[in-house]
Order: sequence, then structure tokens, then C-alpha cells
Amino acid sequence: MIYGYARCSTNEKEQDINRQVRELKQQGATDKTIYLEYESGTKINRAELMKLLAVVKPGDTILATEVSRITRSTKQLCDIIELAKERHIKLVLGSFVVDCSKELDPMTEGMLKMMGVFAELERNMISQRVKSGMENAKAKGKTIGRPTTTVDDIPAIFYKHYPKYKKGEINKKEFSRLCALSYPTIYKYLHLVEGQV
Repeated sequence: MIYGYARCSTNEKEQDINRQVRELKQQGATDKTIYLEYESGTKINRAELMKLLAVVKPGDTILATEVSRITRSTKQLCDIIELAKERHIKLVLGSFVVDCSKELDPMTEGMLKMMGVFAELERNMISQRVKSGMENAKAKGKTIGRPTTTVDDIPAIFYKHYPKYKKGEINKKEFSRLCALSYPTIYKYLHLVEGQV
């Protein structure tokens, strides 16, 4: 079986995962065998990756468009390589093929681990640049983060359906659907409105 793993650090509204999915399908994965994840590559216990690693069997293949998609942690990459060796599976990470269905040669394993080191290094450098940029912005007196939401920012559609929610005619999920707003946004607005009562 050919499995695919596609990952973006933020949600589908902010990052498009479709390019990865297209490339995975070109290599033989299908909608049913592609696992999609919206999590940081530095997070170890990613739900979809854990599900994927739990289902692979000897002779299977795991595809990812690059090493940094599957992980940005060198330690986790080493763990995945060990699992691939134990289960005799093939890893295809971009153009780099690691065939663990037979004995893995030391040069290939070493190269893959070096790619993992560079993926982690890249992530750490990005993080450092972001922190530096934020410190610089703070020093210039700029406000960091999302702007504060006030009651005045709440859209009219919320107030249209709010009485139904207050009377218990609809729950938060239905309220969210009627307003075409995300569940967390409804929570935030409810907290603002009910906090003023």
C-alpha cells in the first residue's frame, strides 16, 4: 500500500496543502491513503502522523514531498527511520528514496539524517528571525499579535441569532453555522457580550 503524508504548520485557511496532495497522488497515493495534518513539524505527537505510523505494514510505502513535511525534529526522524527498518517499509521523501524493505545502507541512512538536521536547523533559524523581528517591532512601539476584539467589532449576524441562543433554541454549534463563523469566534463573541451583562 502507498500512503501519503501532507503537513502544513497552520490551518487550511492560511496555508494551502493541495500542492503536496497533488504531488503525492502523482506518486501513487489516493485520497483514502493520504493523511493531512495542520500542525508544527516540531510537534512530536501529531495525531495523523501517529495514525499513519500505526497502520503501515511490511512492504508499504510512505510518501512525503520533503523531509521537513514529515518532521522538523532530528530525533523524531531517527525514530521514523528505525520504525521503517523494523517494519521493512519504504520512505520516499521528495526525490530521496529510503528503501527499508531490504537492508538500509549506512550512506543512505546518514544522508537522510543529515537532511533531518538541516530541516530542524531551518526551523530554528526561522523561529529566531521571527523572535528578532518581534523584538524589533516592540522596540519601535508597535503592538504585537492580533488586534483586540471589542463588542463593536461583533457583526450584526451574531446579534440576529443571539436571542435564539439565549433562549436555548439553538446550541453553540448551530449558532456558529447560522452565523457562518467558526466555533472559537462564537465563543469569543459570547464571552465579550456576556461579560458585559
